Amino acid sequence: EVQLVESGGGLVRAGGSLRLACAASGFTFDDYTIGWFRQAPGKEREGVSCISTSDGSTYHADSVKGRFTISSDNAKNTVYLQMNSLKPEDTAVYYCAQGPAQAIGVMYPYEYDYWGQGTHVTVSS
Repeated sequence: EVQLVESGGGLVRAGGSLRLACAASGFTFDDYTIGWFRQAPGKEREGVSCISTSDGSTYHADSVKGRFTISSDNAKNTVYLQMNSLKPEDTAVYYCAQGPAQAIGVMYPYEYDYWGQGTHVTVSS
């Protein structure tokens, strides 16, 4: 059974940092794209960053480029999202998701097959 479990969310002041983790199990980790999406109240789910667990290539949306970094520890079957210089508009529920290897790049939710339960990130001004 595929499982994705997010952790690391919380409340932080603007300009602060958080590191999210996505622990994966139930599949061959180094053969997929793992992505981070977020959804703010009343808004559509937005792709933030993704990483190919086979070759380490990454993608970051323009809204987070230069502030967020995605990385993967294949020995631990875990993907991380380091979020720096956080802004109030980064407030959302953050989800990690598993997609096929070819999903690396611009992120569309329909390309991803399995999702975690989400972790809340709140950035105060």
